[in-house]
Amino acid sequence: MSLVELIAQADERGLAASGLACLDRCVPLLGGDDETLRPLWGNLADASDAADWGQLLEQTRAKLDSPEGEGDEAVLLVHRMLAAAPADRRAAEVRTWADACSVASLQIHRLLDPAADAGPVDSGREGRTAGMSPLVAAELRRQVIVLEVLAGHGASGLRRALEVSTEGRRVLRAVVSRRARGRS
Repeated sequence: MSLVELIAQADERGLAASGLACLDRCVPLLGGDDETLRPLWGNLADASDAADWGQLLEQTRAKLDSPEGEGDEAVLLVHRMLAAAPADRRAAEVRTWADACSVASLQIHRLLDPAADAGPVDSGREGRTAGMSPLVAAELRRQVIVLEVLAGHGASGLRRALEVSTEGRRVLRAVVSRRARGRS
């Protein structure tokens, strides 16, 4: 099943986790660490805490709100993902946010991959991955895995979704580090 189809079929928790996972994998661009989004992940695990999502989101935005990297397209895309997150994770806007995060995350990975082509990422989201660079293809796989795990296991799949996200965050952190060394 394509990523577009998985997003279309995901429930509220799956959509919120999908968007959060994309943001989580890209948080190194904003200087965030492994614990930055942990409170939001914890909120997804408990359905009764859904009302706290907005407050936790604001706290996260305050931690990550920095002008560092302004003008860098990848950093701007991460800021937009964070800014667009709906204050209520049960709201209808969460589907739009998850979809936008998916596109933005793939675009970020394309921008950071020296082997990447300049083409759009939409074809990969629809299942056509031929010619996709390794970094972008790996991000696409992570997005699919997160949605499949949550569709198959519900709340109990959050741990695996977080593991996949952590792996992707470490990969992106290494890419960002290599990129910074190359500039100096």
